Amino acid sequence: MVSEKFSDEPTRLATAIVPLFARQASEFVPVSFPDGGRVDLTAGADAQDDCAVFRLAGEHDLVVGSDYVRGPKFRLYEMGHLDEYDLGYYLVAANLSDIAAMGAKPIGLLSVVRYPAEMDDALFGLVMRGIRGACAAFGCLNVGGDIGGAERLILSASALGVCPAGRALLRSGAKPGDVVCLTAPTGPAAAAMAYLRSGVPDLVIDSLLPSLLSAWKRPVARVDEGLALGASGVVTSCLDTSDGLKAALLSIAESSGVGIDVDERSIPIPKAVAAVAAHVDVEPLSLVMGDSVDFELVFTVPPTQVDDLAEALSFHRIGVVTERPEVVLTGKNGERADLPGEAWRHQRDGKA
Repeated sequence: MVSEKFSDEPTRLATAIVPLFARQASEFVPVSFPDGGRVDLTAGADAQDDCAVFRLAGEHDLVVGSDYVRGPKFRLYEMGHLDEYDLGYYLVAANLSDIAAMGAKPIGLLSVVRYPAEMDDALFGLVMRGIRGACAAFGCLNVGGDIGGAERLILSASALGVCPAGRALLRSGAKPGDVVCLTAPTGPAAAAMAYLRSGVPDLVIDSLLPSLLSAWKRPVARVDEGLALGASGVVTSCLDTSDGLKAALLSIAESSGVGIDVDERSIPIPKAVAAVAAHVDVEPLSLVMGDSVDFELVFTVPPTQVDDLAEALSFHRIGVVTERPEVVLTGKNGERADLPGEAWRHQRDGKA
């Protein structure tokens, strides 16, 4: 049996952080722009200075976002379905998803990992390996941050990205007539939560559970898709679905001063999500539209440009931007109603 080990902060820095995040200067892939602009990393986490240093040359914009995740307060963690590696991985995906939604190229992540006294070296290392694994998956280095003690595990990060000057994708540019698009189906994260919280087992859904849980354990930040949308030059607004599809649509409409008409027939519903909805006796669209943290991208494109964009990128066309400032669902029978599901509100108790 391996005994627990509890090192101090300098020891954890030397034995876990430095080996995991070494040689960053050689790992960093310089970002180049057609106009000759370039971004290089000159001092990363391996330098062990107080800050990371990027050398920026040319005309481009720096995009910066920050997100905190719930750490051990994730209900699925408390239920034993997520471990510390998953929490670290999720932290990175949540932050890089915001960079992706801006159409920017991630260049670095600053992570904050505060841990309780009862967290031994092995569990601390598991969190950091999750961060390292996600950074590798999305091609973004963890170039620094902060570690230290706290009353419980606290995870937060800030992500840095770059894009051509004036080309960041905002949520405020949608125009009447634009087509509303979605990179991939939403709902698996909410379905996993709904099924596990029901406490009623089902053999068929049990076989689908690993794929549903992957939305929590290995969430995908749509970095490549965001870069493609930004490079296209035709996307008028964009936002990720970290607060759910309904919340994203409402936010784009409000910020742009427009409405959105969602076509129920065009909303993709994964079979596993439909199965869970039937099992827990809710409408499938309430899981698809509600506060499911699937990190997809919702974006708008002029109707004359959407076919050309579809040749370069796979996505679903789910509605149209309207002049009248209301967000509605047009059902299969032609009737219009409010969007189903519950939009995430940050003042509530945790989504997960």
